[in-house]
Amino acid sequence: MKKVLSIGLVRGLVYQVIWTLVGAGLVSGIRGLMGLTFWTWDQVTFGFSEGAWVLGGFFGVFGFLYGTRVLDDWIKWAKGESTPDHHADPPGIKRYFGPSLDHKVIGVQYTVTAILLMGIGGLFALIFRTELAESGLQVLTRYFELIDPNAGAESIRVQALNLYNTLMSLHGILMIVSILLGIAGMMNYLVPLLIGAEDMAFPRLNAFSFWVAPPAAVILLSSLFLGGFDTGWTGYPPLSARAPVGMQMFFLGVFVAGWSSILGALNLIVTVIRLRAKGMTAFRLPIFVWAAVATSIIALTATQLIGLSFQLVMFQRLFGMGFFDPVKGGNPILFQHLFWFYSHPAVYVFVLPGLGIISELLPVFVRKPLFGYKWVAMSSLGIALVGFLVWAHHMFTSGMNEYLRVPFMYSTLLVAVPTGVKFFSWVATLWKGKIEMPTPMLFVLGGIVTFLLGGLTGPPNATVSTDLHLHDTYFIVGHFHETMFGGYIFPFFAALYFWYPKLTGRKLNETLG
Repeated sequence: MKKVLSIGLVRGLVYQVIWTLVGAGLVSGIRGLMGLTFWTWDQVTFGFSEGAWVLGGFFGVFGFLYGTRVLDDWIKWAKGESTPDHHADPPGIKRYFGPSLDHKVIGVQYTVTAILLMGIGGLFALIFRTELAESGLQVLTRYFELIDPNAGAESIRVQALNLYNTLMSLHGILMIVSILLGIAGMMNYLVPLLIGAEDMAFPRLNAFSFWVAPPAAVILLSSLFLGGFDTGWTGYPPLSARAPVGMQMFFLGVFVAGWSSILGALNLIVTVIRLRAKGMTAFRLPIFVWAAVATSIIALTATQLIGLSFQLVMFQRLFGMGFFDPVKGGNPILFQHLFWFYSHPAVYVFVLPGLGIISELLPVFVRKPLFGYKWVAMSSLGIALVGFLVWAHHMFTSGMNEYLRVPFMYSTLLVAVPTGVKFFSWVATLWKGKIEMPTPMLFVLGGIVTFLLGGLTGPPNATVSTDLHLHDTYFIVGHFHETMFGGYIFPFFAALYFWYPKLTGRKLNETLG
């Protein structure tokens, strides 16, 4: 048992459970002192109130961080004690299961966690896609019939519907978090190497940025056991204001994951500005670094908005505040503005690093320099800038002021210009090149073609007259997934195959690739 608890990740998870129960118990005790009901057993909340679970979730995050010893150096500084600049990592694979200050180890931790979450999110997708293979409910109703044969048909139907909606909602947010962790892994591992830096500017902050992600993922998954939530990954009120306690775990998990995104972005920007090798001016930076900086600018400046929007719904549920309740003078459209002001730029957080990988690897296998390097570099910043001006195209059908529709339509179509610069560069780079086709190049070409399909399905969504008919249809689902596969999934695997020998000293199997 001592050996198991010596592993930082295991110890952190144990502390998270204990501190969560302590936080929940604290709220229950306060409720009891106030003469309120502090314990009523039910199968959804396990007896704790909604407020108890929220505070318990917060306590659990800090319990996890304390258990993994990520905070040790900061605690020593608070006591006036000195610490070494770098700590020696444990030998072998054990280094990946505890806090490390090495950017390469942290990059691997991010990447493996991303793949794990992607697998869980993909499993949820397989379940609800299997359910969709035939009209009506089959798979999930059989599951509930097996675990509770005595339940009535209507009860089973309601539980199956709720689980279906929860799986669909969790699939969306888990895949989004996995993408954020995946790009953080690529940027953490590659950027210091590409600019000639020894490490990131703030190694301890780098470790903290990663280690807040696992407890956030645990909180998100806990929503499955606390009644679930049926709002989709967007969490729109008023539905989210009335959903079960699992809704709060969704809000809290995303809120905590946002800390990782903000702090990681700040660290990367400072690293690129301050730690570049001598003589590496802005237009000598590798093209992936430009994409990473543009991505970090978005994450640093926009992530607070989704945290704020979710926090306001949490307060509305906990304290009866009426931010999005029309009866109390609130406005549910305000939530959509706050949510999408982050969540559309976040799409470029997802794809810009992938497009940078394509621009980085394409010249390697074409045997010629990237065409229009400066234009491609500036196009990443252009996409980041214009990405902040388009959020309301998600809201053409929402009932927002009609005079906003046309400006947002044109600003959305404007994104095609810097994106088109990248496509023109890729085609020109391929032209008359000596093309080789190993596995990374196959993924690069697959990414270009798939992202093109995602791009071509974009203008109908950006145009008001067509979006009014296409909104909330499978056309939107297809557009988004084409964009994610072309802009992230294919480039991610291209990078994995290309840099795997650097990472492990071994090559991945070309035949399997």
